[in-house]
Parts: sequence; structure tokens; C-alpha cells
Amino acid sequence: MPRTFSLDEVSKHSSPSSCWVIINNKVYDVTEFLPDHPGGAKIILKYGGKDATAAYEPIHPPDALDKNLAPEKHLGALDSAAASAVQEAAQNRRKTQDELRVEAALAAKPPLSRILSLWDIEEVARKVLSYKALAYYSSAADEETTYEENTRAFSRYFFHPRVMRPVSQCDPSTTILGFKSSIPIFVSGAALARLGHPLGEANITRGAGRTGIIQMVSSNASLSYAQIAEARLTPSQPLFFQLYKHRDDRIAEERVREVVSLGYNAIFLTVDAIVAGNRERDIRAPFVLDEQEREVDNSTEKTPDQPAKPEKDEKGNVNLLGTAGALIANDDMDMTWEKTIPWLRSVTKLPIVIKGIQCVEDAVLAAEAGCDGILISNHGGRQLEYALPCIDVLYRIRKQRPDVFDKMEVYIDGGVRRGTDVLKALCLGATAVGLGRPFLYAQSAYGEEGVVKAVDILQGEIVRGMRLLGVSNVKQLVPEMVEHVNWQPMTSKL
Repeated sequence: MPRTFSLDEVSKHSSPSSCWVIINNKVYDVTEFLPDHPGGAKIILKYGGKDATAAYEPIHPPDALDKNLAPEKHLGALDSAAASAVQEAAQNRRKTQDELRVEAALAAKPPLSRILSLWDIEEVARKVLSYKALAYYSSAADEETTYEENTRAFSRYFFHPRVMRPVSQCDPSTTILGFKSSIPIFVSGAALARLGHPLGEANITRGAGRTGIIQMVSSNASLSYAQIAEARLTPSQPLFFQLYKHRDDRIAEERVREVVSLGYNAIFLTVDAIVAGNRERDIRAPFVLDEQEREVDNSTEKTPDQPAKPEKDEKGNVNLLGTAGALIANDDMDMTWEKTIPWLRSVTKLPIVIKGIQCVEDAVLAAEAGCDGILISNHGGRQLEYALPCIDVLYRIRKQRPDVFDKMEVYIDGGVRRGTDVLKALCLGATAVGLGRPFLYAQSAYGEEGVVKAVDILQGEIVRGMRLLGVSNVKQLVPEMVEHVNWQPMTSKL
């Protein structure tokens, strides 16, 4: 019979020499894992001897404990009295100011029928998301210039529409790595969807299945890869996998083999996030939340009702990893074209796409390495500040090395918010366009239905734009239909 524990017994294990935590009424010994935790030992020790469920669940898939802790470290369950006490404490916990704000925003949320654009969805999401979730989703590097320019750069490309062409029958569908997509977009990999909604990535999986688009799943998803695969509407629904390669080839290989066994259909090797970008909005979030509570309660004593204070190391320095930094702490910083691509080819026969191409030269190297595709991406402006906007990199490849498009499929993501953005990219040679944040915002604000709504909006905008351009299918979108201008349009006053 499994052993049970009282809260008093668990509370005695809160030090680096013996650290236990409670997650969903189960007790785990995480002592030996402390030095290996990507986010550092301090964040675990903060919950040593206590219930860590609320902090753990939104950012860890359910199988993380099974993958990282030996069976003997799964100590048992709380006894009935302890479980009741934990439940009662959770129910009686004083809500933070941010939680009260979110409740009010959810109550005032407009119906989906009033949502007209992806910008509308984002506006709602920014109101209903917790401060921590929004800080993580919206943060970008340094002054966030590249993030802003990713979107603004599309406004420097104008169309040359053709008229007097039959467009009553307009087909926006395409194929991506041989898989059918209802429109030329896909969900780009984005981590921690459960920060925004309890069902997380499953909302996106089901919404993508209903609308006939393809989802790329992040290595750092907040649901397990198996749970996401199980959320598909049918076993044949395609899924792509965004691989953050672990520095240990053995661990990286296990991750690849797992998704292959689950029926994922392609590997997008992420190469632009070998270290964390300086995402100050994300790092600063604990300061803001702490200050909110100080304004309400001037007590200097830390109570369970208050958000955790900014984590500090032994020297008193604030943790600069943020939510994002810990996710890639073990990524391989020594990948090369000569070593890594052959290694990945030896592990899987799935198509390999390089995610994070940011210049013409690397696009050429990817083609020479025999990759099946490239995703031009600067990680949504979250990594290197002043990396070129992705549409500009695509334009440069078209001008300087158009042969790249004949050798492999080319995609872009970053800054896409309108159907016309998608069409501009396709005119320049992209096979399809990825969107990350918009789908996080959609599922956060409206769940699965929000994902469906986002796709419906884009499909309407894409079909309308195709007809006004004088094309009836995506193959008719050609470079001659778009022109790069060297002036900046005035922004809309809407």
C-alpha cells in the first residue's frame, strides 16, 4: 500500500539537503534534482516542504516528473487530513490584485461575434491574461525594436494587383511538406499555452484540426507531447515538432524518438535560441506583482496569499532568467551544419526544417545541407535585438539567391497579423507563414473557439486579398505582384 504523509512531516524537508514538494496531493523528493533544474534550485526551494501545485502546473507538462525523477523519488500521497487542509487553504486563499483584475476582465469580455481581426483578439487577451502570462507572451529582447519592426516591416511592401481576371472560384489551400493545409498558414511553436488557459495546447490542436491547418508543437509545451497528440481530431491530423536540441545528444535523441513514436510529422530544429534573449518585460513581472500587493498590504511578512517575491541568488542578485530563460538553459550551444544535421538525419527520417534563419548566407547553407525547408524567424523579436524583420530577410533571399526556393520550402514567422501579410510573403516565394503569439492570445481569450475564430478571420482576409490581387490559387502569387518601398506609410487612425 502506498505510503501517506502528513503536512507536518513534509514541512520538515525544505532544505537543499532534503527537499520535498507537494504537487496534486502527491509528495516528491526533488533533492537530487535541485542542481539540474533548468530554472535553478532557488525556485524549487521556495516551495520546499509545501504545496507547489499552483506554481508548477502552468509551466510543466504532467509527464515532467516521470521523466526527471526516479520512481523511488515519487514518495507517496498526502493523508486525507493533509489533502483536505491543502484544498481548504487553496479555497480560502486571498486573491491577489491581479487575479481580481483578471476576473473583472473576463466578466466584461466581448462575445466572439464582435471580434473582427487578430488585433481585436490580442486586445481582449491582454486584458484577461494574468500579468505573468502576458509578460511572458508579449516580452521581446531589449527595447523590443525587432518585435515592433517585424510587424511594421510588412507595411513597406505594396501590391501590384491584376484586374479583369476570373476569381469567383478562389482556392487558398496549399501543402506544407506534403501535408494539406486549408490556408497557407501554420501555428508556429510557442511554449506554455497553459499560462493563458487551463487546456493550453490542446485548444490549439483541436482548433487547428477543425480548420484544417497544421500546429507546430514546442519542446517546451505545457502539455505532454502525448497529450497533444491525443487531442487531435483524427490520428491522421498532422503535427510538427519544434526541437530545442539538448546539449546531451542522448537526451535530445530520446525527445525526437518520442515524438516520432507519437506520430508527429516533421522536425523544426530551432537554432536561434541557444541562449535566452534579454526579455526585460518577463524578468520584471515579479517586481510589478510584488508592488501591487504592497500597495494593498504593507505588511513586510511574506504570507501564502501574496505572490512570490523576486527570486534572488546567494549574492542577492535578482534572477535574470525570467520565465523564458529557464526553458532553454540546457540547449546545445555548439550545433554546426557539419555535425548537427547529419546527427538528426541519423535519428529520424522525418522532414527537417531549420527554424531561426536570419540571413541569406545561412539559407544557402541549409539548402546545401539538404534540409527540407527553412523557417525565417528571429523568434518573434525575443532573441537578438536588431535582427532584421523576417519579411526583409525573405526579400533579400528572393533578390540575391532565388535558387533557394527551388531547393526547399521556405517559411517565415514573426509580425504577421493580417491576411495581406501572408500574401506578401507568398508573393516573395514563401510556401506558408507561421503565427505564434496570435494563437496563444486566441486560445487564452476564447479557448478552442478563439483558435477557430482566428483561422476564420485569416481565411476571409486571405481570400479577399487574393481576389483583389486577381489570383484564384496561391501558385499565381508571384514576385512581380509586390514591391518594396523605401518610405514609411502613415499608421492607421482606427
